[in-house]
Amino acid sequence: MPDCSPTQPAPLREAGEDGAVFDAPWQAQAFALTVHLHERGLFEWGEWVEHFSAILKAEQLEDSSNDDYYRCWLKALEALLASKGLANGSTIEAVTNAWHRAARATPHGQPILLENDPKTPLKL
Repeated sequence: MPDCSPTQPAPLREAGEDGAVFDAPWQAQAFALTVHLHERGLFEWGEWVEHFSAILKAEQLEDSSNDDYYRCWLKALEALLASKGLANGSTIEAVTNAWHRAARATPHGQPILLENDPKTPLKL
């Protein structure tokens, strides 16, 4: 398991044979979102490390797939945001659903924007 230092960015998984660290775009997006929220000052890196380490330990993911690892990553991010009162489960679910609808409504090759959600454009 990679070392999680309270002052360093969370670890990436080992690169695969093709050199890729992420198996899917959503994994890279989850990573980037976490780093971005930290850089915006929403949480300290040590807080992130505590949440992520606890989730990894609870899930016992020593030799897991990237999919499992980044599902834990998202679980930790959601728990951290909830613990700080920044987002609750229903808000996270609403944004997730809006993003999926917006993704289906976005032409291939274009950025996915929540404003493209045909059902209810979210006001965040």
